[in-house]
Amino acid sequence: MSGPGPLAGVTVLDTTNMLMGPYATLLLGELGARVIKVEPPEGDISRAIDDRHSPGLGPIYLNTNRGKESIALNLRDPRDHEVFLRLVAAADVVAHNRPAGSEQRLGLDYDSLAAVNPRIIVCGMNGFGATGRYGPLPAYDDVIQGVSGVAAHQSGDGPDQYVRTPLTDKVTGVLAVGAVCAALYERERSGVGQYIEVPMFETMVQFLLVEQQGGHIYDPPRGAAGYARTNSPHRRPMRTADGLISILPSTDAHWRSVFRVLGGEDLGADPRFATISARTANIDELYRWMSEEIARRPTDELLGGLQGAGVPAMHVNTIEDLFEDPHLQETGFLEEVAHPEAGKLRQARAPFRFSRSGSPRLGPAPVLDGDSARLRAELGVPEEGER
Repeated sequence: MSGPGPLAGVTVLDTTNMLMGPYATLLLGELGARVIKVEPPEGDISRAIDDRHSPGLGPIYLNTNRGKESIALNLRDPRDHEVFLRLVAAADVVAHNRPAGSEQRLGLDYDSLAAVNPRIIVCGMNGFGATGRYGPLPAYDDVIQGVSGVAAHQSGDGPDQYVRTPLTDKVTGVLAVGAVCAALYERERSGVGQYIEVPMFETMVQFLLVEQQGGHIYDPPRGAAGYARTNSPHRRPMRTADGLISILPSTDAHWRSVFRVLGGEDLGADPRFATISARTANIDELYRWMSEEIARRPTDELLGGLQGAGVPAMHVNTIEDLFEDPHLQETGFLEEVAHPEAGKLRQARAPFRFSRSGSPRLGPAPVLDGDSARLRAELGVPEEGER
């Protein structure tokens, strides 16, 4: 359902760049907020990433800044900073991704902005919590994947590697959206804003430990850290006779169906595989058996039997395959967007839909400073050439 969205009427000033912050504010926009992107005169650095076809409008920028308005301001220039403060006075949320303690240099700290607008909510997405020794350090996704344990855990016993998507940027961005929405809800009762700290390091440590803490949840530890199922070397997309499938039986009923479909009914009574506790303890052997049986059968036959029995299993898509996936086509998830500079685009819409308030249809990402004249007119300040 197309509509204004549940955050209609909320104005967000987005002073972030690259991926984490712009992704968070994109999601706020997809929830209905008006998002004004305050860019430095040279623009968000992500504009230049792979911008071979549309200078200043690379694919990452086009995706993470849909529906936003752009005004270029040098926040170190007193005149531009005054324009920014006028925007703050009429806004609800300011988002930044400065290292802890550095936001004061640009006047993005909560105390300075709350003096202009006591209802303002400031969301700082930074590398590390301000009260720890890492607080002032700069950070990007790869750095946080390393220090949070994600990279070492991903590598296992194999070659050192990162997750091949900026996982920490996006997870932290999603968490920031939830925190901003909670702060907006609280403001309805208190009438005043507040500062929200969303550090990448702490976010990813919690994210990892949820299922990987294992015996280290006890003090002192009562066993090794980790979760045997997800850490099994046999946990991977499984090769069929003619392709690949992904499969995750979980419940006792799922496994009974797997044993039946793959011809291992006797394993259902095997004490090694009869309960979730036993299966977890013997997961390598179980996954090894399953992969050998799957390799003997064609994909369509396997998925027909597994899905028909209620077992979670699907074919494996490449990124290119997603654009032809029949389910995504039927749900209209990939929509066509006409960009005045970049041309015709295919982009993913918001994954959530609201039955009553609706979800807005976002327009294209802005050209640098493309909304400056209109925004300055709204604020009653002269354009740059009129000073």
